[in-house]
Amino acid sequence: MNRYSESAAIGHRPAGGDLAFAWYGRCSTEDLQDPTTSRGWQLRAAEQLIAGHGRVVTEFFDVGQSRSLPWQRRPEAARLLGAMARPDRGFDAVVIGEPQRAFYGNQFGNTFPLFQHYGLTLWVPEIGGAVDPDSDAHDLVMTIFGGVSKAERKRVQARVTGAMEAATVDQGRFLGGRPPYGYRLVSAGPHPNPRKAAEGLQLHVLDLDPAAAPVVERIFTLYLRGVGLRSIAERLNTEGIPCPSAHDRDRNPHRAADGWQPSTVRAILTNRRYTGYAQWARSHRVERLLNPMDVAAGTVVGFRRSEPHRVVTSREKAHPSVITPDVFEQVQARLAAPTTAKGPRRSRSPRASSAPYLLRGRLHCGICGRRMQGNRNHGQVYYRCRAKEAVPGLRDVQHPSTVYVKEGHIVPALDDWLLGLFAPTQFEATVDALLMADRPSMAETAQRQAMTRRVAEQEKRLSQYKAALGAGADPALVVTWLEEAQADLAAAQGALDALEAGSAARLSREEVHSLARSLDDVRTRLADAEPTQKAALYETLGLRLVYRPDLAVVEIE
Repeated sequence: MNRYSESAAIGHRPAGGDLAFAWYGRCSTEDLQDPTTSRGWQLRAAEQLIAGHGRVVTEFFDVGQSRSLPWQRRPEAARLLGAMARPDRGFDAVVIGEPQRAFYGNQFGNTFPLFQHYGLTLWVPEIGGAVDPDSDAHDLVMTIFGGVSKAERKRVQARVTGAMEAATVDQGRFLGGRPPYGYRLVSAGPHPNPRKAAEGLQLHVLDLDPAAAPVVERIFTLYLRGVGLRSIAERLNTEGIPCPSAHDRDRNPHRAADGWQPSTVRAILTNRRYTGYAQWARSHRVERLLNPMDVAAGTVVGFRRSEPHRVVTSREKAHPSVITPDVFEQVQARLAAPTTAKGPRRSRSPRASSAPYLLRGRLHCGICGRRMQGNRNHGQVYYRCRAKEAVPGLRDVQHPSTVYVKEGHIVPALDDWLLGLFAPTQFEATVDALLMADRPSMAETAQRQAMTRRVAEQEKRLSQYKAALGAGADPALVVTWLEEAQADLAAAQGALDALEAGSAARLSREEVHSLARSLDDVRTRLADAEPTQKAALYETLGLRLVYRPDLAVVEIE
């Protein structure tokens, strides 16, 4: 858990009428400090500030939380905000040992009004006491510290990025993560840093995987011979060659390992590391607003494939090569060429209709459970599933080579079903069905349990990386690992929060009754709706359709 184990309980006021203080501190991966040490000096700085005025009666200390997260998204800071709103909170003021760790960017301006609203003072060393809400100078100082905190974080990121680029370009270092398919990690002797070598740390490099490297070489050869991505994937699946995630399950537990896909083949064909040169930053970190309508909610971290000019390549060969640079360049030229196996592409004629696929992403194959893909044939829309060709495990299942169904056979029956739901004679039954559907399903319960496990796994992962840092691992390398782990933890926690919010928002029968009444105009507008409006309606209703080819029926939820 992120909550610090030594936090005191809320509600113990000091004797003698002195002020009772709540203390807030924060230590994250970017600080490169042991949490116990960081807590100690931040708490002492706070206690020195309030000496003679009162003492700390309760603590809130966030561990592993980035300063860029707003207070509402940091576990302990959010707990402090919740305690501030309670009449029995047990403290009169809040003290912070270092505001640069507490406030980032404009967070002070977004948070301090809450202190005023609940009648609490905020004490920081840089002010020399309590922040005066009527002082422009105090407001300016705190705003400056928020800007300094933001600049400091960006400097740390720039230093880490620079160190990683230099290690790649000048030394050809492998900077962590999963080794590419076709390679394995081997020890290359003691770490080049004498201190780390004395601690027993080893330097790891890439070496050829005897089982997988020939497969990579064969993929490049087949592609240059004119075999397409899908055909290569199907050939490898037919021969029973494990796909990358199945070949190395320990490093890929999050992947399905369900066979070679065209995208897997393309990823291999575009990876320059098979030429023997080290690369870094093939994907880069991006921060986007959690809620575009609420900038104060902060950002979430994701990773995006980098543009070619952002990818860093070593000057010299760094590990054994699978293919030559000349072969790699030939493959890139063929991937970029506007040609097919049958010759130059002909200009495409305009589509007869720009109407959307009404069931895009909503129609599933009843045999394998995968989404069916839409395509047009002679002006008609069809949906098909060709999973048997791509997923080895389906070869032993009674799955046709292609499952095919026409959209025009489904949509009229679907609309009739929707119209029937809101017919007067079926109204109460529809309300009952909506109430049943609003209850948490077994799938939702299982998903919530899975997200809870995932949060615990990411917290364990963060602890392991912090232990590696304490053992002397390269700080620049560990920071990258920690940032990735933090992003995964934030995503898992966000998904769990969304599930919990959904559970808390269950509707009453009266609310469902009113909602169903408000949807009554669906009956009058559905028949004449434009295709784009109809597709939007299907999406809003959250429809899920399963096509059972053996029975020639479609199940609708």
